[in-house]
Amino acid sequence: MLETLSIRNLAVVEAVDVVFYPGFHVLTGETGAGKSIVIDALGLIAGGRGSADSIRYGCEKAEMEALFSLPEGHPVWETLERLGIRAQKEEHLIIRRELTAQGKSTSRVNGQLVNLSMLREIGEQLVNIHGQHEHQNLLKAERHLSLLDTFGENLIGPLKAAYQEKYSEFAKVEKELRDLQESSQKGYQMLDLYRFQLEEISAASLKTGEDALLSEERVKLSHSEKMMDSVSGSYELLYDQQGIESIGNVISMLEDAVRYDEKGLKPILEQLQSSYYQLEDAAFQLRDYRDEIEFNPERLEEIGNRLDLISGLRRKYGDSVEQILEYYDQIHRETDLLENKDEYLEKLTAKRDGLLGVLMEAANKLSEARRQCALDLAGQVEIELKDLQMERTSLKVNLETLEDPRGIEYQNRRIRLTRQGIDSAEFMISPNPGEPLRPLSKIASGGELSRMMLAMKSIFARHDAIPVLIFDEVDTGVSGRAAQSIADKLYKLSSTCQVFSITHLPQVACMADHQYLIRKKVEDGRTMTEVESLSTHGRVVELARMLGGVEITEKTLHHAQEMLNLAEASKGAAS
Repeated sequence: MLETLSIRNLAVVEAVDVVFYPGFHVLTGETGAGKSIVIDALGLIAGGRGSADSIRYGCEKAEMEALFSLPEGHPVWETLERLGIRAQKEEHLIIRRELTAQGKSTSRVNGQLVNLSMLREIGEQLVNIHGQHEHQNLLKAERHLSLLDTFGENLIGPLKAAYQEKYSEFAKVEKELRDLQESSQKGYQMLDLYRFQLEEISAASLKTGEDALLSEERVKLSHSEKMMDSVSGSYELLYDQQGIESIGNVISMLEDAVRYDEKGLKPILEQLQSSYYQLEDAAFQLRDYRDEIEFNPERLEEIGNRLDLISGLRRKYGDSVEQILEYYDQIHRETDLLENKDEYLEKLTAKRDGLLGVLMEAANKLSEARRQCALDLAGQVEIELKDLQMERTSLKVNLETLEDPRGIEYQNRRIRLTRQGIDSAEFMISPNPGEPLRPLSKIASGGELSRMMLAMKSIFARHDAIPVLIFDEVDTGVSGRAAQSIADKLYKLSSTCQVFSITHLPQVACMADHQYLIRKKVEDGRTMTEVESLSTHGRVVELARMLGGVEITEKTLHHAQEMLNLAEASKGAAS
């Protein structure tokens, strides 16, 4: 769960430190007081994109820090380990985010720097925020298949992974087949050129690294006379002119003297002996090298011609012998492909057809799993909607096979294959008995969408391990019994995870375990937002304001206290 949240210099917040607890939390306050800033801060903590515009005016940076306590079995620990982030499961998880006025963002997890994509991957397992934009996503039919797959992850996930593996194989062969068909005309125009190039490169009999070795040999042959003079002269100085012999004489004299002062002279003698043998060995190596120096004008000319040939080929086919040989292999494959096109087409087509059969088998298994999960999801949503005063609502997840005139022909049908499968999904709803099922986007009101979203999130909360759920005015467009049912549902949901809700409805606020008042104040000519954790008396006053508006009377206070008492009794009965 989220234990603490610290915010510095974000929008109109100068400094806020809030402690949270298990259960159901509500954030209340006047419109424009800054309730959403707390949610925005958590969104940034979870990897949301930030900008310099969100920094408090006159400040250099905004800072947010959240402390989470999580069970050892939570999946985020595996994610942290995979990302190379040091974390102890028995300790807290601390996430810190900074935004600078220059537009830079810095994120740390347990003090270790992470990039935004890593932070987002971690945050998605910790915090889930639902606002008005989520309602709009629920209206988009293209999102419904993803929601269904999320719901049925245990059954659908492995089948979807198997399908996608086969889809990748099929798509690769399909592309090879299409490329071969499309490149035929252009390829035939290039065939004569390819044949000429193959013959030219093949006739050169190139070897990898040959040009470097030839260049090195040419340098030696070009300077063989100078090398002979230098090497011969060096050998003569060392050996023929008694250079080494003089050192030998020195050694002989010291061998006599060392008997009288072994301690002082023996190290010097040993050093000279070592030098003598090394110089003698060097002299013999110079002699052998001198004897191997070659004067060969014919070989020099041969090397020059060979290097000229390689240089000409480099200008045409690559910057090195290696690149020329790579080009040779490439056009050799293309030539072979063009010369044996019909044979390759036949093989590729047979391979493609075989893969298509396997792929469609996997797609049908995936579709069948989705049909099972669609029935289960619809049934569970209807049960949740009954708790939300939509007991007469019928729901169906309509699954259809994607068909396209330009799609893949299979069993006398043109089917559109995608990486997600061959299915499209759309939520169909009938709010009242006797009315036909119609697309959710056609008939759902704002209040119905809010309750639909809450119903689905209640179901998904049982399938994932996200510890913090945040609802930003999810109760918009509802009142009366519907508002009370939403409050009951949020409270019930908080038994499995930590729930936060921004609300203007007293029916929702009174069901919370913890209530926070967000308000603005002006200090030294600057506006700032503060967050206050309300006591029982504070909650009564705030509920009275929510019930009666600006003027708080004894009646509204009494009504507020009564609502709190009834809520506590209701929660006690529920537990």
